[in-house]
Amino acid sequence: MTVTKEKLWTKQFLIVSLINFMITLMFYLLIVTIASYAQSKYGASTSTAGLVSSIFIIGSLIGRLGTGRVIGDLGTKKTLWTGLVFFTITSILYFAAFNIGLLIIIRLLQGIAVGIAGTATGTIIAQILPNTRKGEGIGYYSLSAILATAIGPFIGILLLKAENGFQWIFALNIVLSFVCLIIYAVVKIDVALPKSTTQHLEKSSLLSKFIEPRALPISMVALIIGFSYSGVMSFLSFYAVEVDLVSAASYFFLIYAIVVIISRPFTGKLLDTKGANIVAYPCFVLFALGMFLFSQASAGWMLLLAAALIGFGYGNFNSIAQSVAVKVTPPHRFGLATSTYFILYDIGLGIGPFLLGFIVPYSGYRPIFLSMVVLIVICIPLYHLLHGRKDKELLNIS
Repeated sequence: MTVTKEKLWTKQFLIVSLINFMITLMFYLLIVTIASYAQSKYGASTSTAGLVSSIFIIGSLIGRLGTGRVIGDLGTKKTLWTGLVFFTITSILYFAAFNIGLLIIIRLLQGIAVGIAGTATGTIIAQILPNTRKGEGIGYYSLSAILATAIGPFIGILLLKAENGFQWIFALNIVLSFVCLIIYAVVKIDVALPKSTTQHLEKSSLLSKFIEPRALPISMVALIIGFSYSGVMSFLSFYAVEVDLVSAASYFFLIYAIVVIISRPFTGKLLDTKGANIVAYPCFVLFALGMFLFSQASAGWMLLLAAALIGFGYGNFNSIAQSVAVKVTPPHRFGLATSTYFILYDIGLGIGPFLLGFIVPYSGYRPIFLSMVVLIVICIPLYHLLHGRKDKELLNIS
């Protein structure tokens, strides 16, 4: 008897992934250019320019924190509409930022919009994917963000070289915002609001109206893993200068992205058929090896091999952890599970550079990255205690 696979590449799946790609692309396009804009346009100090850039993350956390509850009340479709319209409005407002204070407020508001839209897209994906292919599907979906992290900064830096580059960047954001609205309006997303959602929320505690407790364990591990990687994301260019590997460093994220794109389909399938442990434990080991090699890099090949190992390890753990956060959660709580995961993960990515930045002047970069190896290794028993030992039960249930 032939078993037919449930369909994964539906029109809904492709459209929502495309929307996520464009939102993430606009986020990274601005994150690498807005500090420079604040300095050149308003004469902002370095710290103020850094605030203009980073306050977006704070807005995103605020947006995610409330969106899980909003999804439960309104449903994912209306929530995504809200996020996309809000994002479009804030994109237009960049042209009305007459002083640095207004620019900071606009950045905060747009961060909230991204938090709303990003949580909604992730929840829709969790809702429309078949249970037997949820891990594989989320792996493919998260590739949209991986591609955007590579393409967004490239476009941003390219446009900066053009005449009136910042205006072109803001205009491109407006165009892409309207494209998101148009394609979302054209394609019907068939996601029903789960029954008795309001009842579930009313009976729950105050905290569980905003956070999904079942998703907290794996999200805590994701927070530490995100913290461990944040230094690479923020300090690579400075570290490359220090170790005289600037040329090789320019290919680091390209190698990382290629490895993630190649490996994600296989790791997603393994998650669905064998459970999370068979992927998660090797991810920790490969990430630790990659970070160790990164911290000791003295030649270009070492840095690029580190990029590949980090891509296999860190790059795949992200989608695995997100899938687990959804799999341990009942369908009517998918929105809260998605927002809980990204809140903790974003906190790890956000506070990492801030805290590590205080230590770097005293230690240099190599010891910082070497210490991250210890943190990654600690995640192995932590993951086992918080999720790994119960993973077989989850596999049997799903």
